[in-house]
Amino acid sequence: MAPRSGDPDLFADRPSQLTPRGHRGITPRAQRGEGKLKTIMVLLVFAVLIFIGFRTIPAYVAEYQLADKMQEVARFAVVTRQSEDQIRENIYKVMQDLNIPAKKEDIKISTGDRGVTISLDYRVPVDLVVFQTELHFTPSSENKSLT
Repeated sequence: MAPRSGDPDLFADRPSQLTPRGHRGITPRAQRGEGKLKTIMVLLVFAVLIFIGFRTIPAYVAEYQLADKMQEVARFAVVTRQSEDQIRENIYKVMQDLNIPAKKEDIKISTGDRGVTISLDYRVPVDLVVFQTELHFTPSSENKSLT
């Protein structure tokens, strides 16, 4: 409601809220869009990190599960006196279940009077759309005989 012609200006004691460009309530920063650009950049970086995580974390989980199974097989191989071929076959089945890109020949096994040592060296290719990389894993397990 506009003041009547005889009424004093109700807002005379307040300074004008006009911005340098003459707009009320809109700051120059909002006019330039800096806040929106920063938000978009943060969201973009966050999305890229999530994408990289989805592409790499499964390989790390599979390596952890394989190393755990290698430890278990090494423990029982000492007790049950399994041959190197039996141990290799057990590990290879786990590798196939976990989709680990390694050959059966890559599994190194050493058995003897002192215990069992199992090791593996493999690489997992990771496609990150912009470029491809490889993750290098070397899980191993050693279990010594109780005697």
